[in-house]
Amino acid sequence: MAYKSPGKGYADVADHFRARIKSGELAPGDTLPSVAEIRDQFDVATKTVSRALGVLKSEGLVTSRGSLGTVVAKSALVITGSDRLNRMAQNGLQYAPGETSTGHRVMRRSVHDAEVCKALDLEPGSEVVIRIRVFQQDGRPTSVGVSVYPPHTVAAVPELAEDVRMIRQFDELYTERTGREVVKGQRTAHARQASQDELNSLEIDAPSHSAVAILVTEITFHDDERPLGYWEDIYAPGSRVPIPD
Repeated sequence: MAYKSPGKGYADVADHFRARIKSGELAPGDTLPSVAEIRDQFDVATKTVSRALGVLKSEGLVTSRGSLGTVVAKSALVITGSDRLNRMAQNGLQYAPGETSTGHRVMRRSVHDAEVCKALDLEPGSEVVIRIRVFQQDGRPTSVGVSVYPPHTVAAVPELAEDVRMIRQFDELYTERTGREVVKGQRTAHARQASQDELNSLEIDAPSHSAVAILVTEITFHDDERPLGYWEDIYAPGSRVPIPD
């Protein structure tokens, strides 16, 4: 991939490879170009390349493998559901290399969670469709994805209520069928105590009396009139999660 542009710094070089790792274009075990190749590719000094690789190593994205050079580390990042939308739009990859999902569940439930009701502008007790799946990297659970959809979204995309894996993303189907653009809101993150169901899904064996802290990110999707969906990603302790600037 040609990328010649005078004046690039080590942060630009690091960001280029960080983006390729995050998108799945570079898989765990893949070898990065040599220092000389990166130097020529970006028209920068050897010291600049070394600093860029140092940043990626400090983030746990790459590691040195002796004669093999610099390779992408295993399970480098656990990305959010909204990042998956970006990745699919960019290169069509639903999963990163080595990533799978299991425990798919689809339910119709009455929603009473105050945060979800507020995000979707629903009265407590309203019926919603909830989709849950557990993401794994190399067979190890890394996150639980929960998505909640109000009736008007399900009416436009009835596949959301079917107990099967979605082949296409809901926002693409919604726009195709309604002509309305789907916009992502601000993604936020907070820590809280894990529920027993979440501990079970993430295969965390903890005493019943202990409190296990987990990181949760959340985002709400809208069209030009109303909320369309609320997503949560729940991460296992120790996961490295990219946070947008």
